[in-house]
Amino acid sequence: MSSHHPLQILLTNDDGIGSLGLKALTSAMKKVGEVWVVAPERPQNAVGRALTLHKPLRSTQLGKQMFAINGTPADCVTLAIGKLMEHHPPALLVSGINQGLNLGDDVTNSGTVSGAMEGRLHGIPSIAVSQEDHSRSRYKMVAEFTTCLASMILRKSPLKDLLLNVNIPACPIHKISGIRFTSLSQRRYLNQVIEKVDPRGKKYYWIAGERITWHRKELSDFQAISQQMISITPLHLDMTEYQSLKVLQTWGEGLTGCVPHEPSTRKRVSAKQRKPSRIMRP
Repeated sequence: MSSHHPLQILLTNDDGIGSLGLKALTSAMKKVGEVWVVAPERPQNAVGRALTLHKPLRSTQLGKQMFAINGTPADCVTLAIGKLMEHHPPALLVSGINQGLNLGDDVTNSGTVSGAMEGRLHGIPSIAVSQEDHSRSRYKMVAEFTTCLASMILRKSPLKDLLLNVNIPACPIHKISGIRFTSLSQRRYLNQVIEKVDPRGKKYYWIAGERITWHRKELSDFQAISQQMISITPLHLDMTEYQSLKVLQTWGEGLTGCVPHEPSTRKRVSAKQRKPSRIMRP
């Protein structure tokens, strides 16, 4: 990239364009390159990789290279790469800083992580950053750490399909015991649906509940956070479960007879109805 076009850094989030985490990240990432902010105009938590396909997207420019979009994090990234930054595509995408952790199976519905996933799908090294503590001072610290990580990614040759999910524990900064490269934990919820009754006597429901976590394996992200360590988990977009694939491949012969097919249109003739073939004599 020429000196006339410094490295372009794209920032997004799911907490909305006005969030403290995004503001802290915007300020810090200017040390790395030229920053573009393309984020939802309002919170879009837990929307996953939802794309807006049935209504137009609208962009409101709030400042130099800062845009609020009436859509999801995935919409923001798609619009930024496909239109707003089409002449100078980003060298790196950072999504966050999220208000709250994104651990384990929750990455599949996280708008923060999905924003980073969308960047990776466009061939851009991407980072999703989340923190447990919501204080302004902590956002500044997390933004500085993210800047350091971003600089390292850009200095080195990025790994193929680089997508990192970063989580910061809520303990005091001086008590963070280190960094651990982790796997995803498995997360489940107790009493996930809460039923209540409104003043008119009609039932309504909240999806909430208490989180319960089981580790899939050692060195999980939840384990690192519980030990007051920063968790960095490399994610992969290929969700194929290869062990199950090997087992399923042995089922092929048994399922062959179950394959749907068009019924034959030819009328079947019984053996009794068949006319004897004519024998030609010399």
